[in-house]
Amino acid sequence: MATKNILVVDDEVGIRELLSEILFDEGYRIHLAENATQARHFREQHVPDLVLLDIWMPDTDGLTLLKEWVERDQLTMPVIMMSGHGTIETAMEAMRIGASDFLEKPIALQKLLASVEKAIQHGVPAIGSHKPQESRSKISDSEVRTQMSLPLDLPLREAREHFDSLYFNYQMQKENGNISRIAEKAGIERTHLYRKLKQLGIKPLKKGSSDIQ
Repeated sequence: MATKNILVVDDEVGIRELLSEILFDEGYRIHLAENATQARHFREQHVPDLVLLDIWMPDTDGLTLLKEWVERDQLTMPVIMMSGHGTIETAMEAMRIGASDFLEKPIALQKLLASVEKAIQHGVPAIGSHKPQESRSKISDSEVRTQMSLPLDLPLREAREHFDSLYFNYQMQKENGNISRIAEKAGIERTHLYRKLKQLGIKPLKKGSSDIQ
């Protein structure tokens, strides 16, 4: 089997070196970029088999770079997003744009290797920002299943919080912000639902809106 090429994009030299050593030991050929400018230049010249892309970088953030690749038809390789300050909303946005997976720092070794292997095997996901906004606003069942898998490697309490956020965001959009229907479906009282939404930082939709606030 031909050696797979992985581009690691991260502004922290320690992260780049650590990922490079781990993946090199697994038999991958590693290329490094410390910012979006270097990553753009590399992509203009080469098509890696996988990109590990940090979200928070000083010049251009990873989500913006991911969008650029989609708009330029350069997202021909799977991209795994990484962040030390990730939230479920950030992960969902990355998946909507076209990322294959989302890893939260510090990244567990087995989680990293499993995600890399899976992404290379499956290739570029079908979900991306090239879809019309109207179409993307409908959180399809397959996309929800993908996003639900994201909290599974977290401690139980964090996983529950992430699931609750995903669940109520989904119901808020599906029911177009109708609190009564959401409360009925969730089997809780309206007052408890309002407290839960406030706790999760989810704002009720404005009347007639279909976007998650």
